[in-house]
Amino acid sequence: MFRRPSIIFRTTAFVAVVCLALVALDCWNSWQSRTVQLKQMSVATANLARAMAQQADDTIKETDTALIGVVERVEYDGTGPAALERLHKVLAMRVAELPQLDAIHVYDKEGNWVVNSRKVQPQNLNNAEREYFIFHRDHEDRGPHIGIPVKSRTNGKLLVPVSRRIDNPDGSFGGVALATIDVEFFTRFYDSLDIGQAGAVALILDTGTMMTRRPFSPEMVGRNMLDTSLYRAYRTLGPVGTAEIKSAQDGVTRLNSFRRLSNYPLFVGAALSKDEILAEWWNETLWHTGGVVLLVLIVGSVGWRLVRQMELQNKTEAELRGARDALEKLNKTLNTLAMEDGLTGLANRRQFDVTLDTEFSRAMRDASTLALILLDVDCFKQYNDIYGHTAGDECLQTIGRTISNLAARRPGDLAARYGGEELAVLLPNTDVAAAAVLAEKIRSAVRDLEIVHAGAPDGFVTLSAGVDALSPAGTRQPPKELIQAADRALYAAKMNGRNRVCTAADRPTAE
Repeated sequence: MFRRPSIIFRTTAFVAVVCLALVALDCWNSWQSRTVQLKQMSVATANLARAMAQQADDTIKETDTALIGVVERVEYDGTGPAALERLHKVLAMRVAELPQLDAIHVYDKEGNWVVNSRKVQPQNLNNAEREYFIFHRDHEDRGPHIGIPVKSRTNGKLLVPVSRRIDNPDGSFGGVALATIDVEFFTRFYDSLDIGQAGAVALILDTGTMMTRRPFSPEMVGRNMLDTSLYRAYRTLGPVGTAEIKSAQDGVTRLNSFRRLSNYPLFVGAALSKDEILAEWWNETLWHTGGVVLLVLIVGSVGWRLVRQMELQNKTEAELRGARDALEKLNKTLNTLAMEDGLTGLANRRQFDVTLDTEFSRAMRDASTLALILLDVDCFKQYNDIYGHTAGDECLQTIGRTISNLAARRPGDLAARYGGEELAVLLPNTDVAAAAVLAEKIRSAVRDLEIVHAGAPDGFVTLSAGVDALSPAGTRQPPKELIQAADRALYAAKMNGRNRVCTAADRPTAE
């Protein structure tokens, strides 16, 4: 009753089914490739935002650390002529050490300039109307304040103000210590990032004020971002997130990742153009579609084309797996590099901060002690001036190897480059006496290297060291108290002639 379909019909039906299956498979594969591409770029923008946030956090942290010392000096030493002369030299030295700084200033309670880091001191300068000055005058908070960007009245640069309040002995408002970060410092870092032709990165205050952006425009600095999609997404999704946003600045749709700084009221945004992200995917999709059309047209070679398509698909999947494995390996390498100082091979500041928090928590749980040695290469600026920065780098490498050989004996011990020529050794389960003994060994070993230094009093490169230890469970002090105590001991070693080790007990009572 039923006739068997003809071979022509069966062949036509087979070819039609195969062609439809190929088209469906190609569409699915292209969509999956698009999803994978966007997901990978989402990870890339998140990593970029993390790196930007860390760079901004470290930059401001270094600046704020310098301000803490300035406030302490003004509050304890006063503003007499001799004290101001010494403070001027310290401020100039700090600005020379920190490339992000434009200048450091101190203002009295009326907003009048008292002292700053510049060689030529401005006259009759009053900044009482500046936002940061008004904030400190009206708030008793002693913490750092990140102000809105300002334009320098002395050199016309766009600056990010970081400030702290200075109190009189009775606790009343005594003035403001201000450090200004050159916006161009962030701009240079952002220009070094590979974000494509239409990518964008930005640094923004939590209050919605734009600090700087790439592509850079002076008109963008200080702009209000409250009504932008990026700021609304940041407020909606929280301190870390990713969203697809059409820019209010240039109308380009981008994949945006944003992240709030760990210690300061700012967030960064890293964005890659969606069109640029999908450009390669579009090229691959067009080629796939062309192949499918060619398969449909060449009916006589359906079988051969099917095999070729399967081989091409397997090859594509293998390439994707290889690209994924390479990306994972690269991410592991980058994570390792991010925790190591590239010059000395010691741990970098980031790893030091992480380890300090970890060991501090462990010491609190175990009711044990945690010791810190801060070391500083004496007269290192003069060494660089005399022998050049290449010789200075070799000197730091030699010192770093010496410290690593002496200090990192136990699994929990950490030797790190704290910043510039400053080095640090973190010692769990160690008291002040034991830490001081180790510090003396390090100091002696570096002196025994007999690295010639014509600008040093001793004629050789030497170290000064500050040592302190605490028991977190007993004192309930935050980790920064250990750093500050060791730093004060280091300062005492410097003031007492360098090339020596001082502990907290060695510091003069006036400190």
